[in-house]
Amino acid sequence: MRLLLKGGRVIDPVTVRDESLDLLLIDGKIEKLGRTLTSTSVEVIDLKGKIIAPGFIDMHVHLREPGFEHKETILTGCTAAAAGGFTAVCCMPNTNPPIDDESVVRFIQNKAKVALSGLVDVYPIAAVTQGRKGEHLAPLAELSAAGVVAFSDDGDPVFDAELMRRALEYAAMYKRPIIQHAQDLPMTKGGVMNEGFTSTELGLAGMPPIAEDVMVSRDIALTDYTGAQYHVAHMSTAGATELVRRAKARGLNVTSEATPHHFTLTDDAVRSYDTNTKMNPPLRTREDIEAVRKGLQDGTIDVIATDHAPHSYDEKQVEFQAAPFGIVGLETAIGLSVTELVQKGVLSFYQLVEKFSVNPRRILHLPQIQIEEGEPANLTIFDPLAEWTVDPSTFKSKSKNTPFSGFRLTGRSVGVINNGQVYWS
Repeated sequence: MRLLLKGGRVIDPVTVRDESLDLLLIDGKIEKLGRTLTSTSVEVIDLKGKIIAPGFIDMHVHLREPGFEHKETILTGCTAAAAGGFTAVCCMPNTNPPIDDESVVRFIQNKAKVALSGLVDVYPIAAVTQGRKGEHLAPLAELSAAGVVAFSDDGDPVFDAELMRRALEYAAMYKRPIIQHAQDLPMTKGGVMNEGFTSTELGLAGMPPIAEDVMVSRDIALTDYTGAQYHVAHMSTAGATELVRRAKARGLNVTSEATPHHFTLTDDAVRSYDTNTKMNPPLRTREDIEAVRKGLQDGTIDVIATDHAPHSYDEKQVEFQAAPFGIVGLETAIGLSVTELVQKGVLSFYQLVEKFSVNPRRILHLPQIQIEEGEPANLTIFDPLAEWTVDPSTFKSKSKNTPFSGFRLTGRSVGVINNGQVYWS
């Protein structure tokens, strides 16, 4: 690699930098950083008007492999991540077999090393309980030693309070967060969308927002008692956002994430009966969207994550009640975030980089990326003004299940650089 990146706006919250600079990259490292750099025998890339940021990481992705390769594979998922502007992803454990054993962790790590020649770093998240059944703890020590960065039962909450308490205590010993899909299961049994006026009008079984709030409240109490680290996945309600805000004010080690679909679409989108509007947590109300946006703005919500959940065409082309939950998100995340957050004054680009790069690495205890001379080149490059129309047929993901087909967005990845590899979108 011999590249000279000219005139890009470098935003790096770790080094508190926001300025137009040139970057000379040699053999995967930042050789020089400055203004009006020149060099011979290098490829010069004009990045005027583009933003260069520390590599983005999506801490909530479903790569589906092993077991569900018809939906996605590690290769196709990594390619979608690169196309969407991510240099790293954290893969969730709802695979078959689930990530509850060291051998599955090694399988994913080995497959990721050869996918795109290691361009996208893949960090496995292991199950909290054996088989994700919520009955017995998985071997957390063994999984930590194998290199997992967190524990989560993902789409299944850890429902038993005593089991959750023990999980928090043991995970804290290895400095790993517990990531909770916050949902009171009996309250949402049979539900397919947000419970409220729209669900009543459509005649669809609802999932009340209080089901999320109750679980978050319980878990915050357990976090306070254990002194452990707790992270709320895909937070979607005004109530849960306020609970996390209060927990942070008390100094608890509680963090959270929000997805682009939860700060963009309301449950009115379900009126189409398009199964691509079916996800868990479900799309909520305008009040919830505004609360999530406020949480992102004031730091209550630390991270933007996609909950990239690919499903095949046939799986989604069924009745709404029968369709699986989930949508793909890696390739629309930057566009939706710029359009819905930056352009509407919710976040600055500096804050956006924090949500996509700095904060998830802090939560997962991963080394921070620094745009400095001598540091490895781990970069996300995106055009903040690029206007484009979402066309699922162009997605690199194996699945195309998105509710955003035809949306006009502003902001798109230009390319990523990591581990000596370059991918131009």
